[in-house]
Amino acid sequence: MKKCFSLFLSTIFIFQFLITANAKTVTKENEDVTSVFNTTTTTNDEKSKQNLPVEIKAKSAVLMDVTTGEVLLEYNADEKLFPASVTKIMTMLLVMEAIKDGKISLTDIVVCSENASKKGGSQIWLEPNEEMTVNDLLKATVIGSANDAATLLGEYISGSEEAFISLMNSRAKELGMNNTHFENATGLDDTTDTHLTTARDIGIMSVELMKYDLIQDYTTVWMDSLRNGETELVNTNKLVRFYSGTTGIKTGTTNKAGCCISASAKRDDLHLVAVVMGSANSNERFETAKAMLNYGFSNYEIVDLKIDKSAFNLVEVINGESDSVKPYVKANTKVLIKKGESEKIEQTLTLAENVLAPVTENQKLGNVTFTLDGKKILEIPLLASEEVKKLNFYTSFKRIMHFLACGEKI
Repeated sequence: MKKCFSLFLSTIFIFQFLITANAKTVTKENEDVTSVFNTTTTTNDEKSKQNLPVEIKAKSAVLMDVTTGEVLLEYNADEKLFPASVTKIMTMLLVMEAIKDGKISLTDIVVCSENASKKGGSQIWLEPNEEMTVNDLLKATVIGSANDAATLLGEYISGSEEAFISLMNSRAKELGMNNTHFENATGLDDTTDTHLTTARDIGIMSVELMKYDLIQDYTTVWMDSLRNGETELVNTNKLVRFYSGTTGIKTGTTNKAGCCISASAKRDDLHLVAVVMGSANSNERFETAKAMLNYGFSNYEIVDLKIDKSAFNLVEVINGESDSVKPYVKANTKVLIKKGESEKIEQTLTLAENVLAPVTENQKLGNVTFTLDGKKILEIPLLASEEVKKLNFYTSFKRIMHFLACGEKI
């Protein structure tokens, strides 16, 4: 009986041991599965970063070429984020466009409004009714990131801050900045949750801004002053001083935005813009921007393609006052390629043998197509160099009489 009872207890013990062991094994397997799953979900961004050729210490980044607008590198480029004072790139752009269109000039004197004088954050402490030139306000905005100066410039261009903000948003749409909404000209975000943009959109407006050489008179300045030296301006973009070829553009920092920058630089014919958003500190912002720019300059170049114009035959014009028209190239022939690939570029000419009059000036007559490894990289239209009117009765009669009299065509 005792043996049977002992055997029974032993059996129960073994059975419980097996159940516990199995339970522990299952639990351990579930932990492993959970661990693997969590690793996968929490390191997607890290894996994305690992696939990039440079280390990105930011929430979002993009590297673009100014000449072509092409994207060379991107990370979370379409994530909507707070841009802080990088916003002022749009303010600068609208100032440049207003100067180009003759709406304002650098020598214009602007009277400070009550509204502009009350802007917080970075400022030059404008007083209501204080007068300052557009040139000095632009200095303050670009170099010193002055919110009062930026607001005043916007008011001067559009008549009010609200009208200028509307202009900012409409210009953003025109440029294809589809994920951007501005609520001010400064980037101050303490009272808004909807003043948002993306690295890609900042890149787009930065590329557009750098088409204006005038802006570099401001974006490349390290130190300056206003009010006869009483107000000192120091550029917040340290790359202006320490990175070779820097052409600008703008930094920005708030608690919501983190540390941001749109940094531009040019070496030889290659002009690049590196946008960094949401870095944890200023140093990481600059290091990431430098790493992106270094990558671009090391791996890409701008090539001005040479067109074989010897193959440009005159195009016959049927029933025209002239027998032929000469084709010409009007478009930009610069293209962005990886370094060392220029010798592999091939060009193909397609040109009409004849066209029917009338021919308008700049009418398309054909194309020059450039390919690299079989892929089209640029197509340039061949255009008519002049207008050719349709032959009429009077001109026809005149030609016949001249031929009869002189034995030659006119």
